[in-house]
Amino acid sequence: MSTIQAVKGTRDFYPAELRLRSWLFERWRETARQFGFEEYDACVLESEELYIRKAGDEITDQLYSFEDKGGRRITLRPEMTPSLARLVLQRQQSLNFPLKWFSIPQCFRYERMTRGRKREHYQWNLDMIGEADNLAEVEVISALLTSLEKLGLNASHVELRMNDRAILNGLLEHLKVPDEKHMPVMVVIDKRDKVSAEVLDGLLAEQGLTKGQISKINKFFEAADKGLSAVRRKLGSHADATKGLEELVDMIGQAGFGNYISVDCSVVRGLSYYTGTVFELRDRAGKFRAICGGGRYDSLLSAYGGKSMPAIGFGFGDVVILELLGDLGLLPRLEQRLDYVVIPFSREEAPVALTVASDLRRAGNRVDVDLSFRKLKRALNRADDIGAAHAVLLFPDELNQGVVKVRDMRSRMDRVVPLDQLHGSPASLDWTETEMLEILPHPDFS
Repeated sequence: MSTIQAVKGTRDFYPAELRLRSWLFERWRETARQFGFEEYDACVLESEELYIRKAGDEITDQLYSFEDKGGRRITLRPEMTPSLARLVLQRQQSLNFPLKWFSIPQCFRYERMTRGRKREHYQWNLDMIGEADNLAEVEVISALLTSLEKLGLNASHVELRMNDRAILNGLLEHLKVPDEKHMPVMVVIDKRDKVSAEVLDGLLAEQGLTKGQISKINKFFEAADKGLSAVRRKLGSHADATKGLEELVDMIGQAGFGNYISVDCSVVRGLSYYTGTVFELRDRAGKFRAICGGGRYDSLLSAYGGKSMPAIGFGFGDVVILELLGDLGLLPRLEQRLDYVVIPFSREEAPVALTVASDLRRAGNRVDVDLSFRKLKRALNRADDIGAAHAVLLFPDELNQGVVKVRDMRSRMDRVVPLDQLHGSPASLDWTETEMLEILPHPDFS
C-alpha cells in the first residue's frame, strides 16, 4: 500500500485543500500587485551548482539532487532567490531597474519535519532589485505586513523581528575575527535557537574562534536582550553599526506598521548571501519557527559572476501560515460554488441538457450536468452538496411544452421558464410572466 501514499513530507491537494491554497495565493498576488510587483516564474529543476556555497549553508545538505541522463548534476529548487539571480543575470543589460518581481514557486528541501514545516512547500517570494536605499526595505516589509492583514492577522498575533548584519559584522570586527570568517560564523550563529549552547560553542570553535571570542559573542547576545543601547556599548568603536537599523525601524513606524516591529540582534538568517537587513516573522504565542524570513542580499549577483546589484526580498511559506490561521480560527470556509446544475430525467433528455449547459456556460456561468439519471431527491441532494445555486429540471412533459423548471436551491422554490429564455445569469431571466410554485416530487421521478 505504500506505493499509493504521498512521498513522506509532501502533500496531496484534494479540492477542499486546493481551495484554501488558492485563497492564500490570491491574497498574496493581490498584495504584490497592489504594491506594483510583477509575477515571474522559473523551472523547478536547476543546476546543483547554483546552490552549492562555500559558507556552509545548511541548505547545501538538504538538496534533492540527482544526475540526469546527460551526466549533469540537477536539483529540485530548495528556494527561489538563486533562480531569480540567474534570470536577472541573463538579461541584466536589458532589464529596467529597479525590478519589483514576485513569484509563488514550489520548493523542496530534505530537512527535519516539524509542525508547519514539510519537505515541499509553496513560497511567496517578493523581491526588489536595483534599489540601494533602505526605503526599499520599507516597501517590501510594508507589502508583507499588508498581506497579513488581508489574511485576518494583526500585531496581536505576529511580530516582525529585525536585525542588521552590519551589527554582527561590527561585533566580529571588534573581536578581530578575520573577514573571510564572517559569513560562516553567522551561519553558525543562526543555529542559536536550534542547538544547545554547548553545541553552538563547539561549532564556533570549529570556525577557528578562541574561547575568549566565543565568550564575548555569548555576552553580546545577553546584552542584546536589553536593547540597542546595550548593543552599542558591546560594539565599542563600531557602535555606529546600529544606525541603519534604528532609521529603518523609525521609517516602518511612519508607514503605519510600527506595532509589528521588534529589534532582535539574534536574527541572522541561515543563508550566507544576506548582507544587511534581515528579518523573521514570528507568532506571538511562539508555537512555530519563523513564518517568513528575508533580508538584503546585495552581493548575490556578483557571487555568480555578474555585476553587483542591491537587492532585498523575502520568502513566505504556505504550510506554516495555514497552520497558524487554523489555530486562530481565521481560515475561511470555502465551498464549491456553481450557478447551475442541469438535471435531465433520462438519457432521452441528455442532448437537451448538454445544449442548455453549453448555452449557460457561454454566458459565463459555472454549470454542471448530472448525467446519472438518478431519482430527483438524490440528484437535488448532490446539487446541494456541490454548491449549486440553481437546478434546471428537464422533465419530458415540460420539454414537450417548450418550458423547463428552474429550482432556487436556497428557497426550494421553482419557476417555470420558457426554454428559449434559459440563457445568461439567473438574474437575467425574464420571470415576470412565470409562476413561482412550491415544487413537489415529480411523478416521473418516483
